[in-house]
Amino acid sequence: MSRHPRVAFGVDRVCNFPGILPKASRVGLVTNDVARLARDSRIPGRVALLDAGVPVTRLFSPEHGLSANATDGAHVRDAIDRETGLPIVSLYGERFDPPPESLTDLDYVLFDVPDVGARFYTYIWTLSHVLEACARTRTRLVVLDRPNPLGGVLEHAEGPMLDEKECSSFVGRWSMPVRHSLTIGELARHWSKTRVTGVEVDVVRAHGWTREAQWPSLALPWIPTSPSMPSFESALLYPGICLFEATNLSVGRGTETPFQVIAAPWLDARRLAHALEGAAWLGVRLTRDEIVPSMGPYAGERCEALRIEIVDRERVRPVALGLTLLAAVTRRETHHLHHRFQWATYPTAANPSGATHFERLIGKRYVRQRLSDADAPVTATDIARWTSPRSWGDEVRPHLLYE
Repeated sequence: MSRHPRVAFGVDRVCNFPGILPKASRVGLVTNDVARLARDSRIPGRVALLDAGVPVTRLFSPEHGLSANATDGAHVRDAIDRETGLPIVSLYGERFDPPPESLTDLDYVLFDVPDVGARFYTYIWTLSHVLEACARTRTRLVVLDRPNPLGGVLEHAEGPMLDEKECSSFVGRWSMPVRHSLTIGELARHWSKTRVTGVEVDVVRAHGWTREAQWPSLALPWIPTSPSMPSFESALLYPGICLFEATNLSVGRGTETPFQVIAAPWLDARRLAHALEGAAWLGVRLTRDEIVPSMGPYAGERCEALRIEIVDRERVRPVALGLTLLAAVTRRETHHLHHRFQWATYPTAANPSGATHFERLIGKRYVRQRLSDADAPVTATDIARWTSPRSWGDEVRPHLLYE
């Protein structure tokens, strides 16, 4: 693929031309330390906005905090930003909505948080709560947009579509596929028309990005969006391998390659890789490896690992891959090799008990039931049906910003 023109994020455009924002004397900013400039990845967006004269007076931070270094699922407290001296209102822990008093004295709120394109990555649900809070206080919201690192081709979106009645949570509040193929600005436009009424939403578009472009084609450095998202490769596989968070297998947290492996002391990775030789159609190669994770299941233990190597990133369908791996681990023919496999809880600030974590991730209750039924093995046809996002493209097409 040819290199794309140099990209400018929404925050870059504002810093170059502050006049594109509404006039204001007090502005709130939802952000974290990952929100850097495209023109210089050393500069945090909040610092650049202040230097450009944008009167930011209050910061709001999503999961992982302003530093983006807090442990997955950990409570984050309010604080003061050492870089700017501004107060930080945490939106992950004691609360998920901005308190009304934190909005009513603002002229508008800016939102600038990088996303990774997966439904259960919680930054988009912080956006949803901010939208609702702004609607209640009649506060304008301006999203400073960024590319979706997984690309925006709607045909690459993967379900299942979330069942709101049974599976709604902070890792998926509203019906949408796991891999959604939208930018965060497009999601804001979509939700402001279909979910949240009475809120004025503007989006400062990114320049130089088109829908087929994944992150490597932009020739920009990857800034880890959270502690276990150190690379584009981890982000690309995350929508499928994260499903193993709800099991007693490691997904490689606490190693250099999280979400690029599944591992356990009892895993027969060689046999599993052999059973899935046909996975090449998913754009990956599967090999045996060993890891010693420093966190999560089997922290400090040597584990046999199935390593997932990306061969053709444009062909990778991560959700189908994750479900194919789960089906292989649980099916009758290989279950005797992995008889210690169990479903597991995953406690977080948003779900303290950690119960029903798999259902919250996948968005449907019947998927786990089928995977657990040794008498009705999951087939490739089942996975193809589950991962079809049905009408998603038609729903969101009117709200797209990029070709």
